[in-house]
Amino acid sequence: MLTIVSDTHGTDGHRLEGRTLEAVRAADHVVHAGDFTTEAVLDAVETDASTLTAVYGNNDTMGVRDRLSDVATLSWAGLTVLVVHGHEHSETALGMLARQEDADVVVVGHSHRPEIGELGGRLLVNPGSYADPRRYRPAHAELVADDGRVRVRLRSPDGAVFSTAARER
Repeated sequence: MLTIVSDTHGTDGHRLEGRTLEAVRAADHVVHAGDFTTEAVLDAVETDASTLTAVYGNNDTMGVRDRLSDVATLSWAGLTVLVVHGHEHSETALGMLARQEDADVVVVGHSHRPEIGELGGRLLVNPGSYADPRRYRPAHAELVADDGRVRVRLRSPDGAVFSTAARER
């Protein structure tokens, strides 16, 4: 399982709880799409994740920015996953970057709005924010690859699934 979180906006710890914490601990790989805010939060997420791929966001301190890049790619379950925070990318620029990186899945944060969509024929996933949802519901995303398909679920920290999608790999 690939667990995706974003927009923590914490100071001392990651504030993970419920199904979100379970999903981070159980995942083969965790993706964080930026805005940890402080190094303490980055450290806390790294402690609970077996493997972490992360980017910095527009609210991250220089300490976080020094440790992370603004764009990351990873290979997971035979898929190329592109990760950005999203504050510097229009839809067109993000689509061009996804094409350049030959991404199958594009992960973006920043808006705090959890959603699953499509970008130029690629799966687009915004996990929202589990700790600072603002006007949206708290959420994270879980991806599972099996039987030649990738399935994505948006879940609330209480475990409720509120959006799903599946695509052929």
